[in-house]
Amino acid sequence: MKKVHFFGFPLLLIFIVPLFIPLHGCDPNEDPMPPDTGIIAYKPNIYLYPQTTTSLQLQISFPKGGEIIASEPTYGAGWDVTVTPDGMIDNRYRFLFYESKQPNEWQRSEGWWVEKTNLETFLRSNLHEYGFRGDEITDFVEYWVPRLNSWPYYILYPQTNERIDPLIALTFSVQPDHILRLFYLIEGSDAAASKTLPSPVIPPFNRSDFYVAEWGVLLK
Repeated sequence: MKKVHFFGFPLLLIFIVPLFIPLHGCDPNEDPMPPDTGIIAYKPNIYLYPQTTTSLQLQISFPKGGEIIASEPTYGAGWDVTVTPDGMIDNRYRFLFYESKQPNEWQRSEGWWVEKTNLETFLRSNLHEYGFRGDEITDFVEYWVPRLNSWPYYILYPQTNERIDPLIALTFSVQPDHILRLFYLIEGSDAAASKTLPSPVIPPFNRSDFYVAEWGVLLK
């Protein structure tokens, strides 16, 4: 009886097995941002102040890749809201809230080194200097100061419109006259500053006509 040899079987596997291996990176809707380069923007709040009661749509996009991971009210394909001059949204919300993940391309060359015990005083003053007022400042301080309690010192690197817009773009159906955007990239430290960190120049903000104010935090 002749022996049957299966030398061709391994070659057959070479052609068959790849057919069952998932093809990654071929989905045209896949987030183009590499997963290991993203950073989360926590709790950006958007405050809207039109001169008259205004219905508008607001959409958020990520020119360099990213996605919304939380929102209130539900973002869906965008927010479609009615806002009164005092900032009330749909007679229910005082601000639009979202959280997002996008590339970690934020500046770390200018900022402030702040002792934990001085955080509230510093933040109230700094937010006011940038142009925030009233509940906008209170909302930030009441939410973030209790959560920044793991380190004796914190480094705050401010990110403003010119840094935020290329990563997280806002598109309004009714364009505001003035937009204030400020995210703090925050890093904890167990020691005081070993060298002085250059402080950024804070430009004045015009709270007139239809204006928008937004703050958020990036945690390192």
